[in-house]
Amino acid sequence: MPVSPNLTKRFLTDTDETGRHIVVSRRTGRKYYVEPILGERPPSWGSASPTAGDKEFAHKKGDGKYTGAIKENESLITEENGFVNIKMLEKGMSPMAYIDHIDATYPDKV
Repeated sequence: MPVSPNLTKRFLTDTDETGRHIVVSRRTGRKYYVEPILGERPPSWGSASPTAGDKEFAHKKGDGKYTGAIKENESLITEENGFVNIKMLEKGMSPMAYIDHIDATYPDKV
């Protein structure tokens, strides 16, 4: 069962808050759906401040406005929703690097 257009629309709703995004390979044409999952504590976003020392963040306007991730139980990437080859990455693993690795196993699109 393929992923429905309705689910794709839901997946791409409120992406600033959810962090959900779709990566389309230019080489193979395959689509990869990505959902950042919240860990034990919410991410801390900011910029390193050279005047505040190594452990301080300079917070800019809008900081804390969006989470950029979801709780694991809010995931839309399930077999029931038509997804196959679902992979939960280890903490710190780059989704883009993993997508590049997986995509390299498929032939070029014609």
